[in-house]
Amino acid sequence: MNKETSIQSLTETMAKFTAYIGKHLPTDVEKKLSELRARETKPLAKAIYLSMAENQEVAAKLDRPSCQDTGVIQYFVTAGAKFPLLGELGDILAEATRQATDASPLRHNAVETFVEKNTGTNTGTKAPWLDWEIVGDDDGVTIDVYMAGGGCTLPGSATVLMPGQGYEGVTDFVFEVISSRGVNACPPLLVGVGVSTAVETAARLSKKALMRPIGSHHENERAALMEKLLEDGLNEMGIGPQGLTGTDSVMGVNIESSARHPSTIGVAVSTGCWAHRRGRIRINADLSYQIISHEGATL
Repeated sequence: MNKETSIQSLTETMAKFTAYIGKHLPTDVEKKLSELRARETKPLAKAIYLSMAENQEVAAKLDRPSCQDTGVIQYFVTAGAKFPLLGELGDILAEATRQATDASPLRHNAVETFVEKNTGTNTGTKAPWLDWEIVGDDDGVTIDVYMAGGGCTLPGSATVLMPGQGYEGVTDFVFEVISSRGVNACPPLLVGVGVSTAVETAARLSKKALMRPIGSHHENERAALMEKLLEDGLNEMGIGPQGLTGTDSVMGVNIESSARHPSTIGVAVSTGCWAHRRGRIRINADLSYQIISHEGATL
């Protein structure tokens, strides 16, 4: 297939996958919500969980987005340096966003800053947002698609702690953010925590943490323990589904970290709502693909 045909083929695949994400939750999120529903003890919270499940069933049946806020489209790209359409991938994903917006349909959520005009296509200046990671010895690409809503992921928070505050300071910051904003982010939440050296690196890592599957763990055993302790502590707050109290507050806590300057600890928190609309797809060099995040999914 020539380059023009290849570009058209990949654009169609990513447009269909992006539209699909808005209507179907990933397998790990569905399983976790079912688990939380089963162990919920409060009648109102149980009813809300049942309503959430019904909402997803109706969205799939009607082939419509499962949340009125279809969010800002973000793509997290882990690309092989040898992927044949690497140079064209940014334009491909922008066009895929435009096509998904029409086909799904997706609410128009891209407003040009300072111009204050909605583009009507979910594209614009640096929109959709692309996060890039290049892998040297690879000819494929893995893409995480994420719909970041105005109530959940977009109002994240980041700060830089002094080293004397230590990991206790990280814990305090996480609890401060969730206790003050978590109710508005449509819980139960997936909490992404970035621990790094500055606000911008911590913020990026906190968002990357939301791309990890629920139930996965940080490769460092101390960080993995911190994930577990934070999850247990946040659940003791009993925020419950939609913030109306219940047995749990979160679907999980994922931490991503980097080396840091010895005199600073950057920390950031991002949250994904219960309708955590993200998906992962692997595109091979021949443009065949495997959907990783949704078991049995077809486009």
